[in-house]
Amino acid sequence: QVQLVESGGGLVQAGGSLRLSCVASRTIFSEMGWYRQAPGKQRDLVAGITRGGGTKYADSAKDRFTISRDNAKNTVYLQMNNLNPEDTAAYYCYVLDGGKIYWGQGTQVTVSS
Repeated sequence: QVQLVESGGGLVQAGGSLRLSCVASRTIFSEMGWYRQAPGKQRDLVAGITRGGGTKYADSAKDRFTISRDNAKNTVYLQMNNLNPEDTAAYYCYVLDGGKIYWGQGTQVTVSS
């Protein structure tokens, strides 16, 4: 089992920035990252990062969002810049471990126009 605790969501104006954090309860040797889900929509990948630092991004996140990871702290971050109202969603941290995916409880990001 892995517990994930997210923080950093909130309300921001369009063009603003937020930094999300997610701390895992133990060492993660595989992929960590973020999904998001807007009301009435499916949960979609935002960005993922391997333990070695390899990254992947959704097209909507490229050039605006940066994912990073501190392995010593079991923590993954998502720096989000130039936010727009279409980024409004619940953001969920995830971990791939032992063939399973674990989810955080979600943190709400709301971008006002």
